[in-house]
Amino acid sequence: MKKVITYGSFDLFHEGHYNILKRAKQLGDYLIVGITTEQYDESRGKLNIIDSLDERIENVKKTGLVDKVIVEDHIGQKVEDIQKYEVDVFTVGSDWVGAFDYLKDYCEVVYLERTKNVSSTMLRTKQYPIIRIGVIGTGRIAERFVPEAKYVSGVIVNSVFNPHIESAKKFAEKFQLDVAWDDMEGFLESVDAVYIASPHETHYEYAKTALMHQKHVLCEKPMAFQKAQAEELFELARRNGCTLLEAIKTAYCPGFTQLIGVARSGAIGQIRDVEACFTRLTPDYLREMTDAEYGGGFTEFGSHTLLPILKLMGTDYEEVRFDSILAENGIDFYTKASFRYKNGLALSKSGVGVKSEGHLVVAGTKGYILAKSPWWLTQSFEVRYEDPNKVDKYFTKFLGQGLRYEISDFAYIISGHEGRSYKFTEEESIAMAGIMEKFMEERVRKRG
Repeated sequence: MKKVITYGSFDLFHEGHYNILKRAKQLGDYLIVGITTEQYDESRGKLNIIDSLDERIENVKKTGLVDKVIVEDHIGQKVEDIQKYEVDVFTVGSDWVGAFDYLKDYCEVVYLERTKNVSSTMLRTKQYPIIRIGVIGTGRIAERFVPEAKYVSGVIVNSVFNPHIESAKKFAEKFQLDVAWDDMEGFLESVDAVYIASPHETHYEYAKTALMHQKHVLCEKPMAFQKAQAEELFELARRNGCTLLEAIKTAYCPGFTQLIGVARSGAIGQIRDVEACFTRLTPDYLREMTDAEYGGGFTEFGSHTLLPILKLMGTDYEEVRFDSILAENGIDFYTKASFRYKNGLALSKSGVGVKSEGHLVVAGTKGYILAKSPWWLTQSFEVRYEDPNKVDKYFTKFLGQGLRYEISDFAYIISGHEGRSYKFTEEESIAMAGIMEKFMEERVRKRG
């Protein structure tokens, strides 16, 4: 008897799952299916599991394809199971190609082509339907988004748009997406939501077009360069019953959320100053260095450094002043944005041509919080006091590239839950657009 084994969450069971099991069954005589627990899923980075373990087990059994169902709950279990059940073939979907090659020491490893154009009728029989996401843009951040999305239950990235069709086709082929588009109308008809990762200056128009077609929008920062544009987008989203989130990934990560909570808890007293720095030495040929109108340090990294300032000091600042070091083409190598509040101060430092210590310091009347570089990928921070011997240390997980957290919250809110929208609010997003607008006006004046 030839034994085959496969594993998965099998959440929101759909046609793609059924086809994987059907093909796995065809590889042998006896099929074993390992279904992951929610706790194990979370530990390995899978977020937003909706169905209970019992429901997922029952859905797999109902296919009639499975001879034995087991529960996977710890790292290393695959090797144990293969040996325990004398398995001949391990198989899993082709989106995991290479990830399980280490099992070739124990059995044959087969990667099965995933199902494209998954039937929407099967997906939508649940209370929480699977969300089809289309990607606008094919650059560096888009390439990180697609692999991260597979760790979020309830979403499928099925298509990509780029006005240059060859770029779209290459992207779709690389990430096994259903279809590549250079036609916006056709693209929007094929999705429920969009992730906008195109050049900065296109974000507003793409977001507006998607919302007008009643599509949910997750838009990379900066979402807009004018306060009025951001206000318009949120109003349009409300009018059309859509979710609109600005994709500053730090805002949605567990470590940063915990840091904000500790700061607001009163542990360091009243917050009086926030200082955030994010710099990176950028190659001369990249967009950040060559785009004279929308490139530079503040447009690239300022959204990150503004985030803790707006979260902790608020959106009602009295004054903001920009001091920049400009390159010959007019982009800012380095910018300090200094804020004055009624009862406090804040400083944002960002750069693409000057390197500085990338820390976040939140100063209060009883102590301060220090998150060392790279604080925007928050994995740890310290609370320090007047007594140097008293230090509270906090640690948390940061999984993968971090984009899965914003994707998970995006899907959660689309499904009708508002419990995560506090992480980066409409008010904060609009305020950030207003600061960007002031910066762009100031840079134009300095260029003369």
